[in-house]
Amino acid sequence: MSANADATAASPSPPPLHPPTRPCVVLVGAGPRGTGLLERIAANAPELYGDAPLDLHLVDPHPPGGGRVWRRDQSPLLWMNSTAEDVTMFTDESVEQEGPVRPGPSLAEWAALVRAGEIPAPGELAGPIRGLGPQGFAGRQVQSAYLEWVYGRAVAALPPRVTVHEHRRRAVRVAGPRGGRQQVWLEGRPAPLVADLVVLALGHLDAQPPPEQRALAAFAERHRLTYVPSDFTADADLDGLAPGEPVLVRGFGLAFVDLMVLLTEGRGGSYGTGPDGEPVYRPSGREPVLYVGSRRGVPYHSKIGYTWRGERPPLPRFFGPAQVDELLARPGGLDFRRDVWPLIDKELGFAHYHRLFTAHPERVRADRAAFEEKYAAAEPLSDELRALVAAAVPDPADRLDLDALDRPLAGVRHADSQALQDGLRGYIEADLARRHDPAHSPDLAVFLALLSVYGQLVRLGDHGPWWHGFFSYLASGPPGPRLRQLLALSRAGVVRFLGAGVTVTADQERGVFRARGTSAPGVLVEARALVEARLPQPTVADTKDALLRGLYDEGAASTGTGLLAVDPRDGRVLDRAGRPHPRRFALGPHTDARGSGAFSRPRTNAPSFRQNDATARALLRFLREPAVPEPVRHPPR
Repeated sequence: MSANADATAASPSPPPLHPPTRPCVVLVGAGPRGTGLLERIAANAPELYGDAPLDLHLVDPHPPGGGRVWRRDQSPLLWMNSTAEDVTMFTDESVEQEGPVRPGPSLAEWAALVRAGEIPAPGELAGPIRGLGPQGFAGRQVQSAYLEWVYGRAVAALPPRVTVHEHRRRAVRVAGPRGGRQQVWLEGRPAPLVADLVVLALGHLDAQPPPEQRALAAFAERHRLTYVPSDFTADADLDGLAPGEPVLVRGFGLAFVDLMVLLTEGRGGSYGTGPDGEPVYRPSGREPVLYVGSRRGVPYHSKIGYTWRGERPPLPRFFGPAQVDELLARPGGLDFRRDVWPLIDKELGFAHYHRLFTAHPERVRADRAAFEEKYAAAEPLSDELRALVAAAVPDPADRLDLDALDRPLAGVRHADSQALQDGLRGYIEADLARRHDPAHSPDLAVFLALLSVYGQLVRLGDHGPWWHGFFSYLASGPPGPRLRQLLALSRAGVVRFLGAGVTVTADQERGVFRARGTSAPGVLVEARALVEARLPQPTVADTKDALLRGLYDEGAASTGTGLLAVDPRDGRVLDRAGRPHPRRFALGPHTDARGSGAFSRPRTNAPSFRQNDATARALLRFLREPAVPEPVRHPPR
């Protein structure tokens, strides 16, 4: 097997690309998702394709493995938000797939192999890798090196007559008949790549801003203000945020955490240790003052800081394949909050109370078997279920209330800004204490149930942005050390909290942005800078990606929230009549079968791994017997 880079990448007059004489697949996107698919192609090829020749063209302007988001060329200050032992690119016995399991090291195991000298160390990262333990949080540069290694291993595992061609360019258009070869145009190339099959593994995409943000951007331009639109924080232009000046920030998730890091440590600040052992921030004088708020008004929950011990809840229990089958069989379509959410609520509750009964029996007042029998019989979200829980779990703090979790500051009002700062610091301190205390291990059970639910939801398609935000808020928050740094920045006055229900308006008379929240209604902040610390929504109608937008304009189907509709079985792109395209596939967050991230926790039957395997096998079967599949219709979801 060989891998060839695009030799014409720097050539001013590249020769035209001739139609291939060998079978050919173009994979657009060589980041973690494309790399995972490549690994599955290598694993399945011996069974399904043998030693026949094949050209694989990987198209991505960024280096393969890490792609854009995980590229090596970003600040060493930026971390992952998962521990090293919870990150893998390899399948295991838990993954429900037709293809073979090809085990490989997790990020933590890879780092140990590097330290042992069994894998060559990336020179400039030897120090960070040396200090990375299983429960440590790797820098994104280290993760990039791991992904590059996985990519190299996947390429090496391909059969000898498979050749990988790397093109460091953007793909800008796909065309071709349903029954014939496809053409993929690359930026700066006069002739297209010609392929039997095309796979879009585009990852996270930029998007056109919604009308409200466009209006704020125009206002900023008229009044010479600074406006930073939704973007990946590592790519955002932050130079206009002046030292000492107030900056309004909308968004309190992971994009904010990156912003916080780049505008503090990234500008020369540092942390020491105070008398109480907590971090103390030492400003450089180059930091702006960040006024941050959001709908919830609080940061995402801290990552849980302990490991599982004891009996695991048997998942799935109330939201598994049988329940999904029933939901798919209902006529008239589904409403997420009406039809799906009650089952999810019951599933998460089951995991919570299973753990409470098994690990903390002194905090319950019922027989476990009897409780679980009645729990199973009760309707989700019913008064009967609430009464059952209230009788069995005397302390309200031990009961799971997902609505209260989603609105932690509902009804909370502070008299002034200082009271708001004190209140939010108290909330964050309590969250850190809880998420690092095994006495609250039902929280970890709920996390495991969230992973199980995510795996089932793949079959139901697009569930709207609320669910993904809720999942991230509970299960994909920042490392505990980041929230301790946030507290230090708050105490130093570099970060100021705005609370929940934040609204931002443009004051036309004064020529400034104004922000107010519901947690302290009397507090109004004015600033000449506004940052949208939120990722763009991955909609095909508003994407800045020319290729994806072109597919949509030419008839590819999208869902109600704008995701690209695909066949849930193997990722084939659907048209607006629900027909799967025989030669075009798509995987990732821009689709309605996005599943979990491109990499996952070991032994969790990751949806993305299942999807990668199914798509790889569909590609190889087509190449072996290039027949158009039966025209099964899948109404866009």
